[in-house]
Amino acid sequence: MSPGAIRIDKWLWYARFFKSRTLAARQVSDGHVRVNSERVTKTHSAVHPGDVLTFPQGNDIRVVRIVEIGTRRGPASEASGLYEDLEPPVKKEKEAARPRASGSREPGAGRPTKADRRAIEEFMERSGDPL
Repeated sequence: MSPGAIRIDKWLWYARFFKSRTLAARQVSDGHVRVNSERVTKTHSAVHPGDVLTFPQGNDIRVVRIVEIGTRRGPASEASGLYEDLEPPVKKEKEAARPRASGSREPGAGRPTKADRRAIEEFMERSGDPL
């Protein structure tokens, strides 16, 4: 491997995109990672600063540019310095502004009280929807 390069699975793990190097290697070997728009399936493929990686992470598709290679898997503050996020911030704002589904509750609001449950049942009966 040339100086200034690192294995792609190792870099993804250093940058804290995956909890373990095994998970990072599995994403690469399954063909879910692209380097500069080229699909990569070998975990030992080298990446360099300036390369653009595209890969799925949870429900999102991440697009990042490698800024540094890194020497270890450090804390999150150190890991965030290894890459530049190329995802447009507008998309994240749109998702935050998405209307909530009816009947949903705020996170952390807990279970409905008995009065809440009765109000929900009464509303559902009036709208014609059976529970």
